[in-house]
Amino acid sequence: MIGITSYGAYIPRYRLSRKTIFEAIGWFNPATVGVAKGERAVANYDEDSITMAVAAATDCLDGFERDRVDGLYLSSLTLPYAERQNAAICSSALAFRSDIRTADFSTSSKAGTTALLAACDTVKAGELNNFMVCAADSRLGKPGSNLEHIFGDGAAALLVGRDQVIAELKGFYSLTEDFPDLIRGYGERFPRSWEERWIRDEGYQKLIPALITGLLTKYNLAPADLAKIAIACPDNRVLPGIFKKMGLSVEQMQDTLIDSVGDTGSALPLLMFVAALESANPGDKILIVSYGTGGDALLFEITDQIKKFGGRLGTSGHVNLKKSLDSYAKYLVFRNLIPVDVGIRGEDKPMVRLSMMHREGQTLSSLRGSKCKQCGTPQFPKQRVCINPECGAIDKMEDYYFYNKAGRINSYTADNLTFTWDPPGIYGLIDFEGGGRLYMDFTDCDLETVKVGVPVKVSFRRKHVDESRGVIAYYWKAVPIHKTST
Repeated sequence: MIGITSYGAYIPRYRLSRKTIFEAIGWFNPATVGVAKGERAVANYDEDSITMAVAAATDCLDGFERDRVDGLYLSSLTLPYAERQNAAICSSALAFRSDIRTADFSTSSKAGTTALLAACDTVKAGELNNFMVCAADSRLGKPGSNLEHIFGDGAAALLVGRDQVIAELKGFYSLTEDFPDLIRGYGERFPRSWEERWIRDEGYQKLIPALITGLLTKYNLAPADLAKIAIACPDNRVLPGIFKKMGLSVEQMQDTLIDSVGDTGSALPLLMFVAALESANPGDKILIVSYGTGGDALLFEITDQIKKFGGRLGTSGHVNLKKSLDSYAKYLVFRNLIPVDVGIRGEDKPMVRLSMMHREGQTLSSLRGSKCKQCGTPQFPKQRVCINPECGAIDKMEDYYFYNKAGRINSYTADNLTFTWDPPGIYGLIDFEGGGRLYMDFTDCDLETVKVGVPVKVSFRRKHVDESRGVIAYYWKAVPIHKTST
């Protein structure tokens, strides 16, 4: 049996109301009032597709031994690097073994389902046992456009295996058609689209029914056999008509997340799949349909193992964990869409040394420290001599990771002089459960919510961007744990 053994998701904390967007720039294109409903998820200034993929994978891997993962595929339309494997960066941050298979999937919004099918094929071949698939996107719509309203940021992660499967892959049907609805060339920040009516009539209303019909015919299924149908269609207005035309009921329709999160590109079908799994029952058949350059239709059947599964934030947990971003200008600054005066401290950007990044290895990428085998004291960074004054053992260390350790704020400082894209800069000391203390930057928080003793988790983020050389330095930051949405 081949299928999904675990799932996870990540949606950034910030939500930008589409009404806020329209009030700020709707004067330029009044026609966008038609899409100025609901809200969209917005990645923080220090997030990108890699950091979101790592966050979704972390959610997926809760309780799973990372040494058992044999491969990682990353799909994204917004990969930070054009010539450096992005999946390898994720693998390092997740502290996976070095002898695993990794690859990037891109250039089409169906890349997430294509990567998932490739992972299933690999596990089915019998060479590898557990394969992770991550999909993440943070696309930019040109200010004043419909796409600026519709796009949203997010990520999903699925673990494919053959043991303790919660959703078995029963079949698939794929179509490939060079249908040019959205196009973005190398070096361009914003995609270009053709007339919306043409995309709707020739794209959504023809390709999506063809995918569903193709799968139902291939496996001799009736529409009523499906418990849930998750269709990654960015236009909510199209789906009711498709469902009616094909004899499907609206009760079978999985929420597209467009109104609450936005079109998350290659991550959208997997985010919807995760949401469907969260409420699925044994025996349910779930159809996942991606769209883009054709599309993929994947059929899964839920097993009894789903009853034993839980403990993830998943899609629904992250949808509800949010804070309003009430400033359109702040969004523009986060995405580097308007020039701002960064001051002397912001202009003084040190070079990111590739040799140092490689030399420090998992110290930077996965917070690898050491633990004294003689007295049990955790320490960071990795040491040869134990820092415990009552021990002092030499070369008696074992690797010890802090990426999955909970902590609490020991002390903190709010700094209005240091440069940050989201002032003030907040940083301080974190005491970790089980031992160990790290000095870290804080993110995804407000000064009024930061207090001594507040619990934190660590999150993989952008630390520094060397724009002139095209190098991004990633590191971990402390995130105060938010229990309610605001």
